Amino acid sequence: MLLPPHHRRAPPRRGGRRPRGGVEDLASRLAGCLLLLLALVAAAAVLCLSSSSSRARSRRQHEEGGSRETLPSGSGATPRVTIFSAPRPAPEGSLARQELAVRSWLALPGNVSVVLLGAHASSLAIAGRLGRRVTVDAAIDSAFTGTPFFHSIVARAQAASDSDICVLVDAEIILLPEFVNALAHLSKVDRDWFLVAMSRNITEFHYQLADNGSHWVQADGKTVSFRKEIPADKWASESSDKGLIMAWNSASSPLHAGVLPSFLYGRGAHNWWLTHEVLSSEMRLVFDASGLVLGLYPESFSSMHDVSSSKNNRLVADSWECSVNRHLAAIYGSYCYRLPRRHSTVLHKVVKQSEDYLFSKSNELTLSDFVISKEEKAHGGGGSLWRNENICLSRHLHSSNLPYSLSMLLELAADKNRSVVLGVAGVSYREMLMSWACRLRQLRVTNFIVCALDHETYEFSVLQGLPVFRDPLSPKNVSFDDCHFGTKCFQQVTKVKSRIVLEILKLGYNVLLSDVDVYWFDNPMPFLYSLGPTTFGAQSDEYNETGPINLPRRLNSGFYFARSDNATITVMQMIVKHAADSGLSEQPSFYDVMCGKNGINRVSDDKCLEPYTNLTVVFLNRDLFPNGAYKGLWEKHDVLSACKELGCFIMHNNWIKGRKKKLQRQMSTGLWDYDPTSRLCLQDWNDRGSFGRMSQINLFEDTDR
Repeated sequence: MLLPPHHRRAPPRRGGRRPRGGVEDLASRLAGCLLLLLALVAAAAVLCLSSSSSRARSRRQHEEGGSRETLPSGSGATPRVTIFSAPRPAPEGSLARQELAVRSWLALPGNVSVVLLGAHASSLAIAGRLGRRVTVDAAIDSAFTGTPFFHSIVARAQAASDSDICVLVDAEIILLPEFVNALAHLSKVDRDWFLVAMSRNITEFHYQLADNGSHWVQADGKTVSFRKEIPADKWASESSDKGLIMAWNSASSPLHAGVLPSFLYGRGAHNWWLTHEVLSSEMRLVFDASGLVLGLYPESFSSMHDVSSSKNNRLVADSWECSVNRHLAAIYGSYCYRLPRRHSTVLHKVVKQSEDYLFSKSNELTLSDFVISKEEKAHGGGGSLWRNENICLSRHLHSSNLPYSLSMLLELAADKNRSVVLGVAGVSYREMLMSWACRLRQLRVTNFIVCALDHETYEFSVLQGLPVFRDPLSPKNVSFDDCHFGTKCFQQVTKVKSRIVLEILKLGYNVLLSDVDVYWFDNPMPFLYSLGPTTFGAQSDEYNETGPINLPRRLNSGFYFARSDNATITVMQMIVKHAADSGLSEQPSFYDVMCGKNGINRVSDDKCLEPYTNLTVVFLNRDLFPNGAYKGLWEKHDVLSACKELGCFIMHNNWIKGRKKKLQRQMSTGLWDYDPTSRLCLQDWNDRGSFGRMSQINLFEDTDR
């Protein structure tokens, strides 16, 4: 403590003796003690006042019901907030409403950025107009209808390591400044947390953002105070699944225990299911901020209809995507099981009092009623969330809910040349089917369809968003592990492929048949189409690096391109008949019909000419289309580089017996694009290192079968 100047003692002279006692020294000490006493009294008064104020606030909170705590409001750095959303193309979504919503996000105070998910032109248009704080990430798993997968969206948000807080919100919800204020307070909570809030809807929204996008204005240009203009109790709470706003911190930490199933985004159930699982897992504090006005929708969600987006809008709206979500919600997690009573207070309600944000354990039937109480809804008793739909009774996915016939899928999938890629698989190769499909998605090859040989593969493919149809004539006794080359099972399965190809050719579509153990480095379709009419392009199975590649029985029927012309259709009919009468697989029938027995129809070293139709068979260059034994490519240290040097379009994982050996070879070389544990395609933003031993154990030991 510093004393007044006239009370300061002169420093003692060097070498002199310090005076003892004296009136002046005594007065100085008494003055110091007096000032110290006054300071202590003042501090005690402040503490007393603070304690009194705290007791008064606690008494008020007790009288209002429930104990509350104040959220920390420290003065740390502004949190980095990333908002993720998946805009919907017309007619399901409104570009104008979506752009208004994104502008509202950019107008929020603080460090806010936006990531629009999906490859729709509307997302690119919005990002182009709104500047560098809005980016587009197209690397999201989507169903063949164009609907993105919810588990892929959440995984992308969880990969945002440069963000303090991740936000997931519908693309048309307007976020208000109160939202970031609440997040800033929550960011001081020293635990992993998850915030959820129901947005509000208003049928008439006459406000616009000012030119600089920093604040909302009325029609006359006056700044809007939403709290004054429209009190919170005048806005109806939007209890639709689409109306939820979700935010969480610690993106690298899991949200819940277990696996997030492959819900189709925007088709209901997924938001409530995730909130329930976060609650029941008890890995995070869960805050319900629905009492605050954080976001609004300028039109009631109930006036919107769920429609399935499709390529060129050629399909009418169907409910099968909603049925898929109800099915997944019923069979995964604990959503349809009543939680123990002790879980009824794990949800914390967030309210605002003055400038403080308070939270208390929720005892009211607000959000917790939708998330926790299931008995009434399971028995069809109502509740606005599910609108009397028996979600928890939807345990079986019925084929009748999936309205796509082969002809419909062909119309949806075919490219401008009326060409499709056909994959055929049974349950033993369903993970390899998905790796194949993921790779095609990465290459932006969208004109593929899948023929499922059994119901298990059919249902699996539906839940993975593949354009799949079931072949009713497929053999019923397909072996899980013993269906490789030379087995009776293999012979039965191959004969299905030629019959399906013939059916597609008759419907007027060209077909590239690709076994699912064929890895694609690039899209070969333009090259194959350039071979011209009345030409059949097929892979050679010859392994010698020199000499003819069209020797007897060296045509591989696991990769070929067939045009829909009279010559090809006639020859395919001959092949199907020949294979039906043969005790072998269909592969010898291809060669014997087109190249003749012992190759009598061979032309030069890489062609055959079928004499009755003049159909030319081209054995494809093996540098571009290598088989599994050519040049020992699968055994190279760096298979990818070796194949790129050759200019490979594809490489077949054949010339190896056994499903497990085939899987091990493909995974060990890195030519694998699917994580069976999360049921996600591996993306650049994925931690590919996490796809390791556990995923391979599941595949090799079949623990989930």
